[in-house]
Amino acid sequence: MWANRYLAFWAALVLTAILLALAASHQLGWGWGLIPLALTAVGLHDLLQKRHAVLRNYPIIGHFRFMFEAIRPELRQYFFEDEMDGRPFSRKKRSIVYQRAKAEVDSRPFGTELDMQQAGHEWIGHSLSPTKIASHDFRVIVGANRAQPYSMSVFNVSAMSFGSLSANAIRALNQGAKKGNFAHDTGEGSVSEYHREFGGDLVWQIASGYFGCRNADGSFNDEKFTAQAQSPQIKMIEVKLSQGAKPGHGGVLPAAKITPEIAATRGIPMGVDCISPAVHSSFSTPIGLLEFIEKLRGLSGGKPVGIKLCVGHPWEFFGIAKAMLKTGIVPDFITVDGSEGGTGAAPLEFVDHVGMPLQEGLVMVHNTLVGIGLRDKVKIGASGKIITAFDVARTLALGADWCNSARGFMFALGCIQSQSCHTDRCPTGVATQNADRARALVVPDKAERVFRFHQSTLHALQELVQAAGLPHTSALRPHHIVRRINDHEIQLMSNVLKYLQPNDLLDGNYRYRVYEKFWPIARAESFHPEF
Repeated sequence: MWANRYLAFWAALVLTAILLALAASHQLGWGWGLIPLALTAVGLHDLLQKRHAVLRNYPIIGHFRFMFEAIRPELRQYFFEDEMDGRPFSRKKRSIVYQRAKAEVDSRPFGTELDMQQAGHEWIGHSLSPTKIASHDFRVIVGANRAQPYSMSVFNVSAMSFGSLSANAIRALNQGAKKGNFAHDTGEGSVSEYHREFGGDLVWQIASGYFGCRNADGSFNDEKFTAQAQSPQIKMIEVKLSQGAKPGHGGVLPAAKITPEIAATRGIPMGVDCISPAVHSSFSTPIGLLEFIEKLRGLSGGKPVGIKLCVGHPWEFFGIAKAMLKTGIVPDFITVDGSEGGTGAAPLEFVDHVGMPLQEGLVMVHNTLVGIGLRDKVKIGASGKIITAFDVARTLALGADWCNSARGFMFALGCIQSQSCHTDRCPTGVATQNADRARALVVPDKAERVFRFHQSTLHALQELVQAAGLPHTSALRPHHIVRRINDHEIQLMSNVLKYLQPNDLLDGNYRYRVYEKFWPIARAESFHPEF
């Protein structure tokens, strides 16, 4: 076993000695010995180094282990991955985006590949009297009673910052949004010149770092916010409380990654780490949050202002609901981000084990607003692995008014799910600040793909809504979605999930344990419960 483990090293050593001897006797040139000599040097280094046990035990050949490990995702994706395989998005899901973005045939022959007897399989109930809808441009009015309400598409670009995405990616997304008349969320990195270049509708996200509207100490600056928020291109303001992939976790953009453009966009200095705190400094209570929303609404000139969150402790969101009742201040919208959402980088524990999934978070937010009689005043957006028209229809049926997609539009830009977003080595120029890599993303071509993906998805949604016999996406309800429970039982989602009736919480009809246990202890004055 000892000889076998060191065979490659001994072979390189012996071959080096032979070739050098032949070169010394002028039978071969000295160049013949360079490669085995280099391998011998590598083997000697492997034996002496103390970092990798594999290399100490298997000099030279141990490097193959690291080489194959490095290309393992590519080997799986291109050679071994089935249509239903692939994480976080299957090849089938990615393919439908690519085909629709490129205006290729997206129909499938020979029937479904899904196991319809598998527990959890879902479908939309169809009608024997389908409708005919004139347009697939489904929209919802956000902030109807404000000075500047916004007509929102039911499918939009979710929050992705300049800094996480390249300049060309931002430009292509915004140009596609402009052409398709849908919204582009800036992410917390503020509004860059690339967001402004083509004039597409923007949702400006304000997070704990207050990028684009901050003082030198990181606190909120009224004047800077006002100057930017009153731009006609900015249609709504979104106060980010948490995101699905890393709720309750702040962020750091290392100084080495901060370019002059990023510094100018965010309003931060060069040469210093950019900190996104885990909490806001402008408020610390549910009432304070709503007062901050009202302040932003006034400073923006009456534009819709809302919040984005991944639901965590139920009593905290219940506290926000109680603050709405107590102050009379109501956000114009709430964007619910599921824990299955994506991010450029996050700790594994947060990605896998923190935050409420979209279905549960969405239903809780919808139910709470229904229960306090404010659902008609507050619109709900939803994001979290939404790719296909069925994903959109299902999410709208469960309680959302519109959907956002981040990774779906990244695929439309050409993302191949290499999962190298955090390395700055994105192979397609989407998630990188490397100018050479970003150059590969040709803006006019990718903008057209973004536009086509949006239009094709809405067209497919139109066909689903028509098949269900409905006049508009707003008519979708939980009973239109059916789920297989086991191999002999199916249920309407209206029976699987638990829904409140209007004003239930005001009347003390808690119905379900989560409300019975946590609604009474939630407080408008604090995010902490009253035990």
